[in-house]
Amino acid sequence: MSFRSFVDKLKNDGKLVEITYSVSRNFEAPRIARDTGSPVLFHDVDGSKAVMNLLGSRDELASLFGISKDSIIQKLSNIKPDGEVIVVNNSPTKEIVEEEVDLTKLPIMTHFERDGGTYITAGVVVSEYEDTTNASIHRLMVIGKNKLAARLVPPRHTYLLHKKASEKDKRLPVAIVIGADPVIGFASTTRVPTGKEFEYAAALRGNAVELFECDNGIKVPHSEIVLEGYIEPDEKADEGPFVDITGTYDHVRPEPVITITKIMHRKNPLYHGILPAGPEHLLMMGIPYEPKIYSAVGEVTTVKNVVLTEGGCCYLHAVVQIEKQTEGDGKNAIMAAFAAHTSLKHVVVVDDDINIFDSDDIEFAIATRVKGDSDTLIVPNVRGSSLDPRGKSDGTTTKIGLDATKVLKESEKFERASIPE
Repeated sequence: MSFRSFVDKLKNDGKLVEITYSVSRNFEAPRIARDTGSPVLFHDVDGSKAVMNLLGSRDELASLFGISKDSIIQKLSNIKPDGEVIVVNNSPTKEIVEEEVDLTKLPIMTHFERDGGTYITAGVVVSEYEDTTNASIHRLMVIGKNKLAARLVPPRHTYLLHKKASEKDKRLPVAIVIGADPVIGFASTTRVPTGKEFEYAAALRGNAVELFECDNGIKVPHSEIVLEGYIEPDEKADEGPFVDITGTYDHVRPEPVITITKIMHRKNPLYHGILPAGPEHLLMMGIPYEPKIYSAVGEVTTVKNVVLTEGGCCYLHAVVQIEKQTEGDGKNAIMAAFAAHTSLKHVVVVDDDINIFDSDDIEFAIATRVKGDSDTLIVPNVRGSSLDPRGKSDGTTTKIGLDATKVLKESEKFERASIPE
């Protein structure tokens, strides 16, 4: 499915909000996207078309895969990164090729009051060095007509590839893909083996992913826009402030600079923007970790489902649903979840009669099944998330797990009342 065809599908399903009047890229379009919450198509963002909140809920993601939202975790856990990837000679992305680069012509947005600049937020950065490839989304701050400051998080793959190239004083070739098949965008956020993002996308969608080669050697999928360029070996610029998943400002850091040498795009391209700390950002950050937690917990007990909750920024809080077999399963599940996703801060483990998509039901489990002195697991001074404002400067924090499961030998005390039909 192409980017455009998915947007058309949202429209045909009555899920797309269309803004036909002219809006500004500076604050106005992001504010409308925030207030709308639904997928939104802007027909005129300073003269260009743009889409936000594309995968703004689990319902949209489930629709993309053609399944129910309750089945997302099972699908993602069972798919292997072994789909077919084909290299082709041409692409609709090459309809217009601009050698004279001017990033200001794109509707790149300023989202919040203290932003360091305009930010590309949905750009899949494809890189390659010494036969190792990677595709992942990075935030990219515009610092000139042909320059971007890229937040590269250590020790993730783009950071490592750039580090290896820089040690030999070489530029790292990259291509920034905007507006690809949403399955490809989603796959680029997942934790798959190095260089397997496009194979994983092909497996997820059930047919081959086509790539075409840029002039700098990077192979990319068909998309609305491709920015071709290089990460400089020793050039850095201040990047930030930027609002990350907690809705608070991440601080300014010196980050590597990307020089853009060419822009390719379709006629009248659809720009894709992800609202920082918005529903799509949270979904793309959180859901890829759920299969990891699901698999890890499955090694210690019978796991039924996992969700990273929206209230926990889809990153810091997990609810794990198990079919309890023995006492102790709850705490084993907590430890397995923390090991699988090291940025987790709080975990609640519940029984399979609790709806993990209902915050009231989760609170009910905590209220009626947790005894603080015996069902709370506290782990101090461990690695957490750099995005947690409460974490220490060295990245450590205190983690808490709550075993909100029934005591097996007293299960009748926890039976929930029902009314016969």
